[in-house]
Amino acid sequence: MDKRMIAPMIVTIVLIAYFLLWLLGCYVMPDMPVIIKLIGGIIPISLIGVSLFILRERMKEIKSGEEDDLDKY
Repeated sequence: MDKRMIAPMIVTIVLIAYFLLWLLGCYVMPDMPVIIKLIGGIIPISLIGVSLFILRERMKEIKSGEEDDLDKY
């Protein structure tokens, strides 16, 4: 594994941990309406998916030798 891949992985792990805590918080509160729990669950799950997708794209960029996205513009 390349050293340049460590920072994006750490950031993604921290984000996923935050979103999982948010998700847990939505389901721990017993007096919360079901619709709020559903919305509160869908948002962090989708953000986890987006974070993993972005991490995968960043890994591809690093492996291809493309360090900076500004080269495309």
